[in-house]
Amino acid sequence: MIYVELPAMLVRRLPFYLATEEYVACKFDSPEYFFMWQVNPTVIFGRNQLIEAEVNLEYCRSHGIETYRRKSGGGCVFADMSNIMFSYITTDTTVRLTFDKYMRIVAHTLRRLGVNAEASGRNDIMIDGRKVSGNAFYHKPGRSIVHGTMLYDTDIETMVRAISPSDEKIVSKGVKSVRQHVTNLKEHITIDIEEFKAFVRRELCGDNTLRLTAADVAEIEKIEAEYLTPEFIYGNNPKYSLTVKRRVEGVGEFTTDIEVKGSVIRSLNIRGDYFLVGDIDNGLIGRLVGVEYTPEAVEAAIAHIDVSKIIHNLENKELTKILFQP
Repeated sequence: MIYVELPAMLVRRLPFYLATEEYVACKFDSPEYFFMWQVNPTVIFGRNQLIEAEVNLEYCRSHGIETYRRKSGGGCVFADMSNIMFSYITTDTTVRLTFDKYMRIVAHTLRRLGVNAEASGRNDIMIDGRKVSGNAFYHKPGRSIVHGTMLYDTDIETMVRAISPSDEKIVSKGVKSVRQHVTNLKEHITIDIEEFKAFVRRELCGDNTLRLTAADVAEIEKIEAEYLTPEFIYGNNPKYSLTVKRRVEGVGEFTTDIEVKGSVIRSLNIRGDYFLVGDIDNGLIGRLVGVEYTPEAVEAAIAHIDVSKIIHNLENKELTKILFQP
Protein backbone atom coordinates (compact mmCIF):
# COMPACT_ATOMS: atom_id res chain seq x y z
CA MET A 1 0.00 0.00 0.00
CA ILE A 2 1.31 3.48 -0.88
CA TYR A 3 0.81 6.52 1.35
CA VAL A 4 -0.31 9.69 -0.47
CA GLU A 5 1.45 12.74 0.92
CA LEU A 6 0.39 16.31 0.16
CA PRO A 7 3.16 18.90 -0.42
CA ALA A 8 2.00 21.22 2.37
CA MET A 9 0.44 20.39 5.73
CA LEU A 10 -2.46 22.82 5.44
CA VAL A 11 -5.95 22.24 6.81
CA ARG A 12 -8.16 22.41 3.76
CA ARG A 13 -11.91 22.19 3.22
CA LEU A 14 -13.27 18.67 3.30
CA PRO A 15 -14.10 18.48 -0.44
CA PHE A 16 -10.41 18.94 -1.26
CA TYR A 17 -9.67 15.54 0.26
CA LEU A 18 -12.59 13.91 -1.57
CA ALA A 19 -11.20 15.41 -4.76
CA THR A 20 -7.77 14.02 -3.86
CA GLU A 21 -9.28 10.53 -3.70
CA GLU A 22 -10.73 10.98 -7.18
CA TYR A 23 -7.51 12.38 -8.57
CA VAL A 24 -5.36 9.56 -7.19
CA ALA A 25 -7.86 6.95 -8.40
CA CYS A 26 -7.77 8.32 -11.95
CA LYS A 27 -4.14 9.43 -12.19
CA PHE A 28 -1.98 6.71 -10.62
CA ASP A 29 -1.69 3.00 -11.35
CA SER A 30 -0.60 1.12 -8.22
CA PRO A 31 -3.17 -1.31 -6.75
CA GLU A 32 -3.61 0.41 -3.36
CA TYR A 33 -3.25 3.91 -1.94
CA PHE A 34 -4.02 5.29 1.51
CA PHE A 35 -3.93 8.66 3.26
CA MET A 36 -5.25 10.37 6.40
CA TRP A 37 -6.66 13.86 6.83
CA GLN A 38 -8.38 16.14 9.31
CA VAL A 39 -10.70 19.11 8.90
CA ASN A 40 -12.21 21.92 10.90
CA PRO A 41 -15.74 21.11 12.18
CA THR A 42 -17.73 19.86 9.20
CA VAL A 43 -20.86 17.85 8.48
CA ILE A 44 -20.74 15.65 5.40
CA PHE A 45 -23.88 13.94 4.16
CA GLY A 46 -24.38 11.12 1.68
CA ARG A 47 -24.94 11.30 -2.08
CA ASN A 48 -28.64 10.51 -1.72
CA GLN A 49 -29.57 12.43 1.40
CA LEU A 50 -31.65 15.60 1.65
CA ILE A 51 -29.64 18.16 3.60
CA GLU A 52 -32.62 19.72 5.39
CA ALA A 53 -33.66 16.29 6.70
CA GLU A 54 -30.19 15.27 7.92
CA VAL A 55 -28.41 18.42 9.12
CA ASN A 56 -29.26 21.04 11.74
CA LEU A 57 -28.41 23.88 9.37
CA GLU A 58 -29.22 26.65 11.84
CA TYR A 59 -26.89 25.18 14.46
CA CYS A 60 -24.12 24.59 11.92
CA ARG A 61 -24.31 28.12 10.52
CA SER A 62 -24.31 29.75 13.97
CA HIS A 63 -21.33 27.64 15.12
CA GLY A 64 -19.19 27.90 12.00
CA ILE A 65 -19.64 24.25 11.02
CA GLU A 66 -19.26 23.67 7.29
CA THR A 67 -21.63 21.37 5.35
CA TYR A 68 -20.83 19.37 2.22
CA ARG A 69 -22.18 16.49 0.17
CA ARG A 70 -20.06 13.52 -0.86
CA LYS A 71 -20.44 11.19 -3.85
CA SER A 72 -20.62 8.01 -1.78
CA GLY A 73 -23.77 6.72 -0.15
CA GLY A 74 -24.33 6.13 3.55
CA GLY A 75 -25.38 8.41 6.35
CA CYS A 76 -24.49 11.79 7.80
CA VAL A 77 -21.06 12.24 9.44
CA PHE A 78 -19.54 14.91 11.67
CA ALA A 79 -15.78 15.53 11.49
CA ASP A 80 -13.45 17.80 13.44
CA MET A 81 -9.72 17.99 14.08
CA SER A 82 -10.00 15.20 16.65
CA ASN A 83 -11.56 12.85 14.10
CA ILE A 84 -9.04 11.33 11.67
CA MET A 85 -10.46 10.60 8.24
CA PHE A 86 -9.08 7.59 6.35
CA SER A 87 -9.09 7.29 2.54
CA TYR A 88 -8.38 3.99 0.77
CA ILE A 89 -8.19 3.62 -3.01
CA THR A 90 -7.95 0.18 -4.60
CA THR A 91 -8.28 -1.62 -7.92
CA ASP A 92 -10.66 -4.11 -6.25
CA THR A 93 -14.17 -3.36 -7.50
CA THR A 94 -16.32 -5.90 -5.64
CA VAL A 95 -18.15 -3.99 -2.92
CA ARG A 96 -18.29 -6.61 -0.19
CA LEU A 97 -14.76 -7.89 -0.76
CA THR A 98 -13.36 -4.35 -0.79
CA PHE A 99 -15.19 -3.38 2.40
CA ASP A 100 -14.25 -6.60 4.19
CA LYS A 101 -10.59 -6.32 3.23
CA TYR A 102 -10.32 -2.68 4.25
CA MET A 103 -12.11 -3.09 7.57
CA ARG A 104 -10.06 -6.19 8.46
CA ILE A 105 -6.88 -4.19 7.81
CA VAL A 106 -7.99 -1.29 10.02
CA ALA A 107 -9.27 -3.53 12.82
CA HIS A 108 -6.01 -5.49 12.76
CA THR A 109 -4.03 -2.24 12.99
CA LEU A 110 -6.01 -1.19 16.07
CA ARG A 111 -5.51 -4.60 17.66
CA ARG A 112 -1.74 -4.11 17.23
CA LEU A 113 -2.18 -1.29 19.75
CA GLY A 114 -3.87 -3.64 22.20
CA VAL A 115 -7.38 -2.47 21.34
CA ASN A 116 -10.23 -4.99 21.18
CA ALA A 117 -11.36 -3.90 17.69
CA GLU A 118 -13.43 -5.79 15.15
CA ALA A 119 -15.31 -5.14 11.91
CA SER A 120 -19.07 -5.23 12.36
CA GLY A 121 -22.27 -4.77 10.39
CA ARG A 122 -22.31 -3.13 6.98
CA ASN A 123 -19.55 -0.60 7.48
CA ASP A 124 -18.50 -0.13 11.12
CA ILE A 125 -15.45 -0.88 13.24
CA MET A 126 -16.23 -1.48 16.90
CA ILE A 127 -14.22 -1.44 20.13
CA ASP A 128 -15.80 -3.54 22.87
CA GLY A 129 -19.16 -3.26 21.09
CA ARG A 130 -19.03 0.53 20.60
CA LYS A 131 -18.52 2.23 17.24
CA VAL A 132 -15.22 4.00 16.60
CA SER A 133 -15.30 4.11 12.79
CA GLY A 134 -17.95 4.27 10.07
CA ASN A 135 -17.15 3.94 6.38
CA ALA A 136 -18.66 4.57 2.95
CA PHE A 137 -17.86 3.38 -0.56
CA TYR A 138 -18.10 4.42 -4.17
CA HIS A 139 -16.82 3.49 -7.61
CA LYS A 140 -14.67 5.26 -10.14
CA PRO A 141 -13.93 3.48 -13.42
CA GLY A 142 -11.65 0.57 -12.53
CA ARG A 143 -11.29 1.73 -8.92
CA SER A 144 -13.06 1.59 -5.59
CA ILE A 145 -12.79 4.24 -2.90
CA VAL A 146 -13.52 3.63 0.78
CA HIS A 147 -13.44 6.54 3.17
CA GLY A 148 -14.43 6.84 6.77
CA THR A 149 -13.98 8.16 10.26
CA MET A 150 -11.65 7.25 13.08
CA LEU A 151 -12.94 8.95 16.21
CA TYR A 152 -9.91 9.86 18.30
CA ASP A 153 -11.36 12.50 20.65
CA THR A 154 -14.34 13.96 18.78
CA ASP A 155 -16.77 16.30 20.55
CA ILE A 156 -19.80 14.01 20.80
CA GLU A 157 -22.28 16.70 21.89
CA THR A 158 -21.37 18.98 18.99
CA MET A 159 -21.63 16.01 16.64
CA VAL A 160 -25.15 15.18 17.82
CA ARG A 161 -26.33 18.80 17.74
CA ALA A 162 -25.00 19.30 14.21
CA ILE A 163 -26.85 16.34 12.72
CA SER A 164 -30.00 16.30 14.87
CA PRO A 165 -33.25 18.28 15.12
CA SER A 166 -33.06 21.41 17.26
CA ASP A 167 -35.45 20.11 19.95
CA GLU A 168 -33.42 20.19 23.21
CA LYS A 169 -35.06 17.06 24.64
CA ILE A 170 -34.22 15.10 21.52
CA VAL A 171 -30.65 16.43 21.56
CA SER A 172 -30.16 15.45 25.21
CA LYS A 173 -31.43 11.93 24.59
CA GLY A 174 -29.33 11.75 21.43
CA VAL A 175 -26.11 12.69 23.22
CA LYS A 176 -26.75 10.08 25.91
CA SER A 177 -27.57 7.40 23.34
CA VAL A 178 -24.55 8.16 21.15
CA ARG A 179 -22.21 8.07 24.14
CA GLN A 180 -23.54 4.60 24.94
CA HIS A 181 -22.96 3.30 21.40
CA VAL A 182 -19.95 5.32 20.19
CA THR A 183 -16.45 5.53 21.63
CA ASN A 184 -13.37 7.70 21.12
CA LEU A 185 -10.07 5.95 20.51
CA LYS A 186 -8.40 8.13 23.15
CA GLU A 187 -10.27 6.13 25.79
CA HIS A 188 -8.45 2.95 24.74
CA ILE A 189 -4.85 3.94 23.89
CA THR A 190 -2.12 5.96 25.59
CA ILE A 191 -0.47 7.55 22.53
CA ASP A 192 -1.53 10.98 21.26
CA ILE A 193 -3.22 11.66 17.95
CA GLU A 194 -0.01 12.41 16.02
CA GLU A 195 1.69 9.28 17.35
CA PHE A 196 -1.37 7.28 16.35
CA LYS A 197 -1.30 8.65 12.81
CA ALA A 198 2.40 7.86 12.51
CA PHE A 199 1.76 4.32 13.75
CA VAL A 200 -1.03 3.73 11.23
CA ARG A 201 1.09 5.03 8.37
CA ARG A 202 3.99 2.73 9.30
CA GLU A 203 1.74 -0.29 9.74
CA LEU A 204 -0.16 0.11 6.48
CA CYS A 205 2.40 1.67 4.15
CA GLY A 206 5.88 1.41 5.64
CA ASP A 207 8.13 3.77 3.67
CA ASN A 208 6.06 3.58 0.46
CA THR A 209 5.11 7.17 -0.35
CA LEU A 210 3.57 9.05 -3.26
CA ARG A 211 4.36 12.75 -2.83
CA LEU A 212 1.94 14.94 -4.71
CA THR A 213 3.32 18.01 -6.44
CA ALA A 214 2.03 21.55 -6.69
CA ALA A 215 0.82 20.66 -10.18
CA ASP A 216 -1.13 17.72 -8.72
CA VAL A 217 -2.73 20.03 -6.15
CA ALA A 218 -3.82 22.45 -8.89
CA GLU A 219 -5.60 19.58 -10.68
CA ILE A 220 -7.20 18.43 -7.43
CA GLU A 221 -8.54 21.94 -6.82
CA LYS A 222 -10.28 21.80 -10.21
CA ILE A 223 -12.09 18.62 -9.11
CA GLU A 224 -12.85 20.18 -5.73
CA ALA A 225 -14.72 23.04 -7.41
CA GLU A 226 -17.58 20.69 -8.34
CA TYR A 227 -18.13 19.78 -4.69
CA LEU A 228 -18.36 23.46 -3.74
CA THR A 229 -21.22 24.41 -6.05
CA PRO A 230 -24.62 25.01 -4.42
CA GLU A 231 -26.16 22.69 -7.02
CA PHE A 232 -24.07 19.77 -5.78
CA ILE A 233 -24.30 20.58 -2.07
CA TYR A 234 -28.01 21.27 -1.90
CA GLY A 235 -29.39 19.60 -5.00
CA ASN A 236 -32.67 20.68 -6.50
CA ASN A 237 -34.68 19.46 -3.51
CA PRO A 238 -38.01 19.64 -5.37
CA LYS A 239 -41.38 19.23 -3.68
CA TYR A 240 -43.12 15.89 -4.13
CA SER A 241 -46.69 14.75 -3.77
CA LEU A 242 -45.85 11.48 -2.01
CA THR A 243 -43.16 10.31 0.42
CA VAL A 244 -42.63 6.65 1.33
CA LYS A 245 -40.28 5.57 4.12
CA ARG A 246 -38.97 2.03 4.38
CA ARG A 247 -36.08 0.13 5.91
CA VAL A 248 -34.59 -2.84 4.08
CA GLU A 249 -32.52 -5.09 6.31
CA GLY A 250 -28.90 -5.30 5.19
CA VAL A 251 -29.39 -2.45 2.72
CA GLY A 252 -30.40 0.68 4.64
CA GLU A 253 -33.04 3.31 5.26
CA PHE A 254 -34.98 4.66 2.27
CA THR A 255 -37.11 7.78 1.88
CA THR A 256 -38.65 7.86 -1.58
CA ASP A 257 -40.12 11.14 -2.85
CA ILE A 258 -42.46 10.72 -5.81
CA GLU A 259 -44.41 13.23 -7.87
CA VAL A 260 -47.27 11.56 -9.65
CA LYS A 261 -49.33 13.32 -12.30
CA GLY A 262 -52.03 11.60 -14.29
CA SER A 263 -51.09 8.26 -12.63
CA VAL A 264 -47.57 8.56 -14.11
CA ILE A 265 -44.30 9.08 -12.21
CA ARG A 266 -43.14 12.59 -13.19
CA SER A 267 -40.18 12.87 -10.81
CA LEU A 268 -38.49 10.56 -8.35
CA ASN A 269 -35.84 10.89 -5.64
CA ILE A 270 -34.58 7.98 -3.55
CA ARG A 271 -32.89 9.27 -0.41
CA GLY A 272 -31.22 7.28 2.33
CA ASP A 273 -28.05 5.82 3.83
CA TYR A 274 -27.74 2.97 1.33
CA PHE A 275 -24.57 2.36 -0.72
CA LEU A 276 -24.46 3.20 -4.39
CA VAL A 277 -22.44 0.90 -6.65
CA GLY A 278 -23.86 2.06 -9.99
CA ASP A 279 -25.52 4.96 -11.81
CA ILE A 280 -28.79 5.57 -9.99
CA ASP A 281 -29.82 8.59 -12.08
CA ASN A 282 -29.59 7.05 -15.54
CA GLY A 283 -29.57 3.37 -14.66
CA LEU A 284 -32.61 3.39 -12.39
CA ILE A 285 -34.51 6.65 -11.89
CA GLY A 286 -34.37 7.41 -15.61
CA ARG A 287 -36.13 4.10 -16.28
CA LEU A 288 -38.96 4.90 -13.87
CA VAL A 289 -39.81 8.49 -14.74
CA GLY A 290 -42.70 8.37 -17.20
CA VAL A 291 -43.81 4.93 -16.00
CA GLU A 292 -47.32 4.33 -14.67
CA TYR A 293 -47.30 4.41 -10.88
CA THR A 294 -48.35 0.82 -10.24
CA PRO A 295 -46.29 -2.09 -8.86
CA GLU A 296 -46.84 -4.04 -12.09
CA ALA A 297 -45.58 -1.19 -14.30
CA VAL A 298 -42.55 -0.55 -12.07
CA GLU A 299 -41.66 -4.26 -12.04
CA ALA A 300 -41.86 -4.36 -15.83
CA ALA A 301 -39.67 -1.25 -16.16
CA ILE A 302 -36.84 -2.80 -14.12
CA ALA A 303 -37.29 -6.40 -15.23
CA HIS A 304 -34.18 -6.39 -17.42
CA ILE A 305 -31.77 -4.80 -14.94
CA ASP A 306 -30.15 -6.04 -11.72
CA VAL A 307 -30.95 -3.37 -9.12
CA SER A 308 -28.29 -4.76 -6.74
CA LYS A 309 -25.65 -3.54 -9.20
CA ILE A 310 -26.88 0.01 -8.60
CA ILE A 311 -27.90 -0.09 -4.91
CA HIS A 312 -25.82 -2.57 -2.94
CA ASN A 313 -27.77 -5.65 -1.78
CA LEU A 314 -31.17 -4.31 -2.94
CA GLU A 315 -33.22 -6.87 -4.86
CA ASN A 316 -35.63 -5.83 -7.63
CA LYS A 317 -38.68 -6.87 -5.62
CA GLU A 318 -37.51 -4.76 -2.65
CA LEU A 319 -37.15 -1.71 -4.89
CA THR A 320 -40.81 -2.02 -5.84
CA LYS A 321 -41.77 -2.17 -2.16
CA ILE A 322 -39.92 1.04 -1.25
CA LEU A 323 -41.87 2.95 -3.92
CA PHE A 324 -45.32 2.11 -2.53
CA GLN A 325 -47.08 2.57 0.78
CA PRO A 326 -47.65 -0.62 2.85
